Amino acid sequence: MASGLWIVDQHTEHLYFYYRVDSVLYTGQTAYQRVDIVHTPLLGKVLFLDGRIQSAERDEFIYHEALTHPALLTHPNPQRVLIMGGGEGATLREVLRHPSVEHAVMVDIDQELVELCERLLPEWHQGCFHHPRAQLSYGDARAFVEASPEAAYDLIVSDLTEPLEGGPSVMLFTVEFYQRLFRSLTPDGLFVAQAGSADPFYPDFVASLNRTLQEVFPIVRVFWAFIPSFQLPWAFVVASKRYDPLAVSPEELRARYQERQLSTRYYSARLHAAMFALPPYLEEALSERGTLISDHSAFVWRA
Repeated sequence: MASGLWIVDQHTEHLYFYYRVDSVLYTGQTAYQRVDIVHTPLLGKVLFLDGRIQSAERDEFIYHEALTHPALLTHPNPQRVLIMGGGEGATLREVLRHPSVEHAVMVDIDQELVELCERLLPEWHQGCFHHPRAQLSYGDARAFVEASPEAAYDLIVSDLTEPLEGGPSVMLFTVEFYQRLFRSLTPDGLFVAQAGSADPFYPDFVASLNRTLQEVFPIVRVFWAFIPSFQLPWAFVVASKRYDPLAVSPEELRARYQERQLSTRYYSARLHAAMFALPPYLEEALSERGTLISDHSAFVWRA
């Protein structure tokens, strides 16, 4: 919630983050979530959903490049991509940088949010909503996947909000959903998801997501990046039917990067393997703290 010249993000009952605000661009409630778009002296424009920071102008490239490029470059020829969530448009922007991608579908439940981002956050989407290789669809991502034909996508990206109590994404992290998502991927397809904080205090979400995906996919890898505006190390998880992101040589990654004429500010072929190097505390959490997420036992993040 906004508080004077500050906006307060309650991460948990024990941890709050404060952001100085110099102007409010939008504040209101859509059919699905509270939206605050503000300008801050340090981070530029910032998007908050349900009181939690989602993306900041000055460092959004770290999050969005980390979410997309390790998986896209692991695949030798990604052509069809599905993005679940991603309302700011920056995930779609990064996917479309790969010329092999012939068709990218972005499904977001909140059309009003996407329209706000298109109008107020052009620095994020850079016009990609109207790209000829892009398609927007509004609705529940689970219903969209369940209605999709099998073997439809080379990559599925989960850029969803964390499963907050009462939020729209709680049922999009379950083993039942991932089993159906598995069938929507081509035989060499990959899935990648943002997986919440990777700090020593609250690793249960990434650990449970890792445990759940291991029930479905033969290859599951957790990786991370530090996101300054989040004030936390942030986890991602990639699950694959065939290609292991750690089995692609640096030489091959560089060749694919150059062939696709990419230009990135955070991700690089040199950094790729380092993103998958985890500290012992996180390896321990992944092995000991993860629980299976199911339709009957959903994971809910409670601040």
